[in-house]
Formats: sequence, C-alpha cells, structure tokens
Amino acid sequence: MASLHNRPLFVVSALVVPLLTLAAPGVLRIGGVPPSWAVLWLLPWSLADGPLSGALAGLALGLLLDCLQLGGATQMPALALLGWWWGRLPRRGPPIERSFSLGLLAMLGSAVLGASVLLQRQAGGGWAALLTAASLHTLLAQVLVTALLAPMICSLLLLLWRRHSASARG
Repeated sequence: MASLHNRPLFVVSALVVPLLTLAAPGVLRIGGVPPSWAVLWLLPWSLADGPLSGALAGLALGLLLDCLQLGGATQMPALALLGWWWGRLPRRGPPIERSFSLGLLAMLGSAVLGASVLLQRQAGGGWAALLTAASLHTLLAQVLVTALLAPMICSLLLLLWRRHSASARG
C-alpha cells in the first residue's frame, strides 16, 4: 500500500476537515445541513493508504471533530470502523475508481456516521425520540449532500493520492 501517512502535507490535509466543518459553506448545504466532510476526506484516504492507516486517520479525525462539539456523542468509533472497512475494500477485488461507487460508499458512510451519532445522543430517550422529524431530516439531508459531493471531491483526492503512491513506488 501507499505511504500517505509518511507525508506531512497529506496528513495536514486532514486539518481542512474541521475548518470546513466550522465554515460550512452555505452553497453546499441541503435544507441547512452541510455534508459530512470527514467522510469525504476519509474515504479516499482509506482507499489509497489501507485499513490500518484508515482506522488511525478515522480515530484522529474523530478526535479533532469531537473537540469542536460540546455534546456527549463521539464520531471516533464510526470513523475508525469506516476507515478500516474502506481500507480493506481494494484488497478484496479491483480498485474502486468509478464515481458512482465512491458516491455510494460515501452515502453509506455518512448514514453510518449519522446514525451512530444519533443513537448516542438519543440513547436515553428511547426509540420514539430517535424518529423525530428533525433528526430524520438532518440525517437524510446529510446523506444526500455527501453522496452528491463525493464523486467530485473523493475522485480528485483519490487520484492525487494514488498518483503519489505510484510515483513513490517507482
């Protein structure tokens, strides 16, 4: 696998995620809900650098994003699991290159991340509190906008990082 984690510039690129989360450009929102920037960064990183690096990047990114929030819910377990799973995908078959595949993986990842946070926040309120209109609106809007942006953003990052790994190998 590549060695993206050995390049400081690529590691520092993860700091863009909290900045975009704070800035939350209004043009890139659906119903006032921004995309999951963590999913859009972690998906190509994991596909290019492997499962261990993906899981560690997910933990680090989750820690960074948890520092921005005051709630008791954490994104670390879901991001680490997604990073590990996405990192294992290229080992199981042909490399993922199609924009449609990246969009579907980002949609699934955003749903897992959103559901994980939602379950943690609503654990005391029971299942009825989980299905409130506001929580479903937020989850579905974030899944949709993340899936729509993934083919563009993830494709560019994956192309950049795969080119780097190919030039580093030889």
